[in-house]
Amino acid sequence: MFNLGSTEPVVGKASVSISSTPEEVFEFIGVNFFTNYPKWSPEVVKLERLTDGPVQLRTLARQVRVDQGRRSESKFRVTKFESCKCICFAGVSDPYRCTYNLQPLAPDNTTRLTFTFELLELQPFVRPFEKLVRVAVRDGAERTASNIKRLIEATTLSDA
Repeated sequence: MFNLGSTEPVVGKASVSISSTPEEVFEFIGVNFFTNYPKWSPEVVKLERLTDGPVQLRTLARQVRVDQGRRSESKFRVTKFESCKCICFAGVSDPYRCTYNLQPLAPDNTTRLTFTFELLELQPFVRPFEKLVRVAVRDGAERTASNIKRLIEATTLSDA
């Protein structure tokens, strides 16, 4: 009678080649996450580190975002931290996961960044809008990858 949508995860994935080494890309995304995340994701209006020390496995954070006029707050944790290869964040208070995979592209010191955002569960009141949510997640993944590329390459050029 009513189509409430599926309970399948909503996944957005995008890849870009960045004119920078995996070490430089990982430093920008992983090591300097608290400085740079609001730059590539301007929807973040507040970001707070909840654990002391450098970004590493199990680092906990809290964010406040405003996406398309909707304010949300969530806690998330670093669930994977492999230097120059991968960093993954998972929601503690909400079921989502963000993964940044890095792959060196020899011989020209470029890196393939593959960003994946997974909304692991849709709340029942959102399910009738699942198609719109899927489009927004896909577009958001592409925008995130493009923003990171633009910021890193601009920084690399200004350092040269």
